[in-house]
Amino acid sequence: MITASSKKYILNFKQPSGTSRGILKTKETWFIILQEGIKQGIGECGVFRGLSIDDRPDYEAKLEWTCHNIHLGLDALLNELIAYPSIQFGLETAFKSLFSEDRFEIFPSEFTKSNDCIPINGLIWMGSEAFMKQQIKEKIDAGFRCIKMKIGAIDFQTEINLLKALRKEFTSKEIELRVDANGAFSCFEALEKLKILSEFDLHSIEQPIEQGQIEHMTLLCQQTPLPIALDEELIGIFDVTQKNMLLQTIKPQYIILKPSLVGGFKGCDAWIDIADKKNIGWWITSALESNVGLNAIAQYTYMKQNIMPQGLGTGSLFTNNFDSPLVVKNGTLHYDNSKKWTFNL
Repeated sequence: MITASSKKYILNFKQPSGTSRGILKTKETWFIILQEGIKQGIGECGVFRGLSIDDRPDYEAKLEWTCHNIHLGLDALLNELIAYPSIQFGLETAFKSLFSEDRFEIFPSEFTKSNDCIPINGLIWMGSEAFMKQQIKEKIDAGFRCIKMKIGAIDFQTEINLLKALRKEFTSKEIELRVDANGAFSCFEALEKLKILSEFDLHSIEQPIEQGQIEHMTLLCQQTPLPIALDEELIGIFDVTQKNMLLQTIKPQYIILKPSLVGGFKGCDAWIDIADKKNIGWWITSALESNVGLNAIAQYTYMKQNIMPQGLGTGSLFTNNFDSPLVVKNGTLHYDNSKKWTFNL
């Protein structure tokens, strides 16, 4: 018989990390732990306050309900938890973990055998010009060839100057540049700003305007001189027909999939299936999970064999993360089997 319990865990940032939604100092997360005899399965429910659709007052109660009703089985529970994508992700991971030979190797592959790696982008957090410059230098020195810069929280001209300086030194063949606005631009200024940004030969911009403004986003994707990637726009769209309609209407150049926010592996699979049929590009990113969630996302991502740089390098942000075999080398994520897990709650 399978039993389940959940445990809350607070991740502490090494240094406050800036986004257009404010400064992050801590990140709360929950773990679902399944037990069957001596076997244990672990999954992370990485709710993202202020962003996740399941950031609701009854979140912990729903998690408790899930543990009490674990006998219903994975498929039935996933249907019941449609409005709680981060719990869906944690549950899928926990069941895969329980039925795996190694509870942390849930998608065995050349990646988990330490024979292959995943190209990832280096993330530049918002902050002062000096702080952002320092991060850019560190990422390039560390071998990253794809850099993603969060924009929209400091002065736009300062951000432009940073991009200009970077492009003076490195061409787009040497360094791929992505920017993420997290919906910071107004509808009326967005196109003008995209025109300015397009001068720096950027790969793409994520979510230039706030989610939910379908007509404006559709127009923007039609007129943009710079490829647009939908991110927050996908949150809260559960039904396959709605997903299809959204991509059919907006016709973005890319979509970005965060398993904790879009319904786990099953949710990502549905989006990927629709995007592939419509020739819309996609990549997968983590959303500030601990190494437990990041590990599950990375292993799933590798199975998809998408050659674009993915957004998976968040494990080193926290002071109290769990030791794991996940290692970043030269802008790629590796699973180093000589390193062991320490998962203590």
